[in-house]
Formats: sequence, C-alpha cells, structure tokens
Amino acid sequence: MKGTQAPLNQKSHKHMPSEIQTLPDEVIDLIAAGEVIDSLAAVVRELVENSLDAGATRIAIALDPQSRLVQVQDNGKGMSLEDLHICIKPHSTSKIRTCQDLWHITSLGFRGEALHSIAQVADLTICSRTKDRLNPVGRKVVYHEGKAIEESAIAIAPGTIVTVSNLFAKIPVRRRGLPPFPQQLKAIQKMIHHVALCHPQTTWQIKQNSNCWFNISPGEPAKDVLHQFLRRVNSSDVEYVRVETSTPSQKESPVSSIIELTIGLPDRCHRHRADWVKVSVNNRLVRSPELEQTILNSMAKTLPRDRYPVCFLHLHTCPSQIDWNRHPAKTEIYLHSLPYWQEEVSKAIAQALKLNNNHFSNKLSNQRVGTMLKVAEASGKYKIDRDLAGDLINKSDFAKNNSPLKIKAVAQVNKTYIVAEHSSGVWLVEQHIAHERVLYEQLQDCWELVPLQTSVTLEYLRPKQVEQLQKLNIDIELFGDNIWAVRNAPKALAERDDCAEALVELSWGGDLRSAQVATACRSAIRNGTALDLTQMQNLLDLWQATRNPRTCPHGRPIYLSLEESSLSRFFRRHWVIGKSHGI
Repeated sequence: MKGTQAPLNQKSHKHMPSEIQTLPDEVIDLIAAGEVIDSLAAVVRELVENSLDAGATRIAIALDPQSRLVQVQDNGKGMSLEDLHICIKPHSTSKIRTCQDLWHITSLGFRGEALHSIAQVADLTICSRTKDRLNPVGRKVVYHEGKAIEESAIAIAPGTIVTVSNLFAKIPVRRRGLPPFPQQLKAIQKMIHHVALCHPQTTWQIKQNSNCWFNISPGEPAKDVLHQFLRRVNSSDVEYVRVETSTPSQKESPVSSIIELTIGLPDRCHRHRADWVKVSVNNRLVRSPELEQTILNSMAKTLPRDRYPVCFLHLHTCPSQIDWNRHPAKTEIYLHSLPYWQEEVSKAIAQALKLNNNHFSNKLSNQRVGTMLKVAEASGKYKIDRDLAGDLINKSDFAKNNSPLKIKAVAQVNKTYIVAEHSSGVWLVEQHIAHERVLYEQLQDCWELVPLQTSVTLEYLRPKQVEQLQKLNIDIELFGDNIWAVRNAPKALAERDDCAEALVELSWGGDLRSAQVATACRSAIRNGTALDLTQMQNLLDLWQATRNPRTCPHGRPIYLSLEESSLSRFFRRHWVIGKSHGI
C-alpha cells in the first residue's frame, strides 16, 4: 500500500497552485518607496542631498505642509534632458558604477532610490538646466505615477528645481498617519540644521507658506554656523580645533585623515540634555555611540551636575575606512580603527580646552562681564576649615606642559581671588577651585592608597557606606558594636587631621571619579588663606598646565576674564577729550 500511495501524493501535489508568487512591479515600487520616503522630512532630506552632491552652494526650500508640497531649488550642475528621463527609474544614479565603488563612497546618495521613490508616492516636477553654455535653455518634465507625462523648455538659471506635491495621495493611510504639522516642521528644521553643520559653506533659505521661516548664512568652519542654531550660544563660547592625523590602514601606508572639532567651552556653554553631541563622518551626520561616549567621558567633571556638552565632531577620512551599508538610511556606519579614533578625539578635546591667546576675542562685551559679576558667588566661602594642602612652591609634573598663555600673579583679593595679569587683560582666579582642579587631575593620574600609621575608626556606618568604601579598595572591617576600623586611605588624606571626616564623605556613594573629586575638594586651599606672590604664581602655573583648566570638577568656572577691550569700552578710552586732560 505504501508503494502505491507515494505516486498518488506526488501527482495530486503537482496540480496544487503555488502559494508563493512574485509581486507585481507597482506593488514592489510602493513598498520600496515606503521604506525610503516615510515623511515630509524624508522628502526634503533626499532632495537636499541630491543638491549637495550636485555641487550646490545655495539651496532654497519652500514648504507648504498642509498641501504636502515641497520645493527645493539649487545652483548645482543641473541635468540634461536625457538625465531627466533616467533619473526617476529605480536604482539610477551617477554616484557609483561597480561593486568596488560601494567601498569608496564619497557622495551623500548612491543607491538611486530617492527620485524613483518620491515619484511613486507623489506628483513630481523637475526643472533643470546645465552649466553648459551650448545649452542655454532649461527643461521641465512633469511625472505622474513614475512616468513622464509632460515636457517643455523653460527659462531658468543653471541648477535644478524639484517640486513635490500631493505626497501620499495614493496612500491615504500613510497620509493620515503623519504627525501633526508642528512636529513635521520641527523634524525638517532639525534635519536642515544637521546637514548645514556638515556643509557650512552652503547658504540656506527656507520658506513656509511663502513666508521666510529661517535662513542660514555660510561659514567656515562649522563654528560659524553652530551659533545660528543655538540662540544662547555666542561664537566666542565655542572653540574650533582642526587636527591632521594618519589613520592606521590594512595597506602598508597609513591613511591621511582630519578631525574637526567644534566644542562649547564648559565654563560658558552646556545643556540639560545630551542632544547636541553630534558626530559626522565625511559630510554626513551619523549615530556613533562609541564616539559620542568618548566625548562625554572626555568632558566628565568639567560641567555642572546633570549638564551635557555642546559638541560637533566631524571626521574626514578615506572612504575605504567606512562601510555605509549598515543602515538603510545611512545613519549608522562601520568605522574601521575605532579605538584609534577614540584616542585621537580625546586628544583633540584636550587641545580645545587648553588656555591660550586664541580663546580671547575682542567681541566680549561689558554686558557679559557685568552679568558674570552679578552671578559670581557672594557668600561662597567654604565653611569647612582646610589647611594649605601640600607645598605649592614645589611644582608638580603638571608644569612640564606649560600653557602658551603667560599669566602673572599680581595680588590677592579678600584672601579668595588671585588677580592675574596677561597680555590681553586681567583675570580673577578663585584660588580654592583652581587648586581643586590641579589636585583632581593629580589624583586621576596617581590614585594611591597608603597604610595608616594609626587605624581610623568610624561609627554608625550604613551597609551601603561600608560597601562603597570597599568598592574604593579601602581596607575596612568591623571593630566593635557599630564601629569600623579603616586601615588605609588615599595618600592626600592620610596625614590630615580630618581624615575620618573625609572617609565619611567618600562613603556616601559615587564612582572613583566622585571619590577623587571629594578628596581634591577637601585637600584644596581654603578660601580665606593668605598666599604670597610666589605661592600664587606657582598655583597659577600648575592650574594652567591642567587638562581642563576652565572649570573645577564640579563644573564651576575657575576664572573671570576682564579683557583689555572690555575695560577700554567701560572706561570710555575711545573718547577723544584733548591733550589738556593728559591723553
């Protein structure tokens, strides 16, 4: 029976219709278009990237969200009539030709899906004219459902104008699923800001409902563009660093690369969220959690609590060092030699935070100085008595890397502030937090626990406190009823009379960095301590040589700058009164 059953089953199976079928082309196109074009912002992004790839330096965008209309006009190289007919076909592009080109991507777009996808979900009109003097007339082509239905000559300047209307008219479900108009506009504005940061040489004009929405002026570098987005950030609050480096390569010779870093100075510029820690690679903003975390780690203990830096990192390297085929939207990449990049970025941040003459601009106003004076601490004396920790006359290894900006100690004000003179003005340096920054970085470089000659006893510690001290490798054991004996301590605290109180502070939680901050704070010179000129000068030299001299580990600004230009304006030195007044 089994022998006769098999042929019958095979015969009946032969006539069963197949449940798996190839989708029609129009369905495939709609599915693919839905993956590329999912919002009004996606339309703007794709068109803008095409403009930049065409060499545009001026881009004008017109939006009408209610009618789902987008128009992007550029002054790029334009397209011929033949290109206008080919450009909306699937996977049609001028960016790549062969498989090898995928590993040498130098353009923003390369898959040839943008215009084809837009034509499937909206009405599309393209007007374009090349810069060829032999063809002084532009061409206009109207597309409907992915096909050219109208063609005519048009008088336009060299460049391209792309108009997209009736977005998602064929997909009403997608149209109803779009977010509210304000949310769509916010997404478009954010996207344009990101692209403008990566291409600071481009001029932008954005209109909404025929009214000017915002403009972006060109600049070089990105520092000149960033302050146009963040209203409370001045150009003088941001530092720009450009570093040329050689990236390791699988080839025999290393690859020449450039790191561009635009970073907000920690004593002037920071935010409540880490929403302005941006990474760009070869003119495209990408998500790189590893590099973003490197930035946050490098800026740790330079900002106030729960504040985050403003930073735009732009890497320029050989395309062979990047794999863009990680994410459909090209927002995530595989970056070769990632540990090397992390180390170089940390060095660039350290360079940007150093003090030098380039940090001081004549544009600093008296209003800024007056505001800083008002918010300066009025009753900021430290209540905990602290002796002079260490001999400031003996300079540490920090002085080996002296800052190029030379400052001279002049006097001490109220036994709290050091008056320092430099080539372009005067500083007031708060002695306690300047010394705190010095000690903190010394502790970072050499966190040493030493045995105590006499054990310190602590009473009534909570289990969490005991556990915290054990995490810091402090030798602590139960000595009696609610009494613990501590056998070792950080070297900076071991010989202090208040070592027990300091150990209690360390027991209240935090990581090793927090423990080092607490130790530095307790060990630093107390405000109210008189210093002579030699001690003040040595403290200034040590402070200048630190890696992050702008703020203390708690994020407080260490110095107040009174620049010569501001002093000159305040005292009206530009007034011409006459020789009789001794001028």
